[in-house]
Amino acid sequence: MKILHLYHDIMNLYGEYANVSALERMLEKSGVKFTTDRLTLFDNADLGDYDFIYIGSGTEKNQKLVLQDFKKYKDFLVEYINSGKVILMTGNSFEMLGKTITDSDGKVYDGLGIYDFTVTEQNKRRITGDIVYTSDILTKPIVGFVNKCSEIKGIENHLFTVKHGLGDYENAKAEGLKVKNLFATHVTGPIMIKNPHFLEYIALQISKNTDGFKPCTNYLDYERAGYEITLGELTKRFEE
Repeated sequence: MKILHLYHDIMNLYGEYANVSALERMLEKSGVKFTTDRLTLFDNADLGDYDFIYIGSGTEKNQKLVLQDFKKYKDFLVEYINSGKVILMTGNSFEMLGKTITDSDGKVYDGLGIYDFTVTEQNKRRITGDIVYTSDILTKPIVGFVNKCSEIKGIENHLFTVKHGLGDYENAKAEGLKVKNLFATHVTGPIMIKNPHFLEYIALQISKNTDGFKPCTNYLDYERAGYEITLGELTKRFEE
């Protein structure tokens, strides 16, 4: 199995590298042999060689730097997504998949244009907060944290429904993007550390595209306990 952590050094706010670390640990526990390539700006990769691709969150400045480099992968990325292989994008990385990103000064950057949504960054104001989301693909809610300065409009296929906290834009009831096995969300945390059931789900999707390994989950007792505490505390806070 081959993993690609793309822009691992420049899109790595909030310790997002731990999403890859969490998957690597599960693969080790499951007896799966794997390699992880960590590539960045000006490197080149054949995306089709990989079973899982991850891109994390970056500063707004770094996102614009990456955007120019990321465009070289557009056609290969479309093919990768259409093939049903698994890709996870967290934080502002998935904003690059849309039509445009308008920064806080009004400058417009062309995105990859794979999807029709648009991104507008707020005037120097960050939008932050804890969240609780639900999803049709999961039996348990997602917990985590959102720290962004953007609003997204025009997404048709959302990943999450907002139970508590921030959505794509003010008062929005949905968040993120899901197309086949593309999973994209502003949730940081990292999401696969705080939500072991989501880690298991991602591993299962990868398994379906590879040799059908059975993900080992019996080592996740502490992670599950931490998740239950977080979910309980956040639910209590939001519903008071």
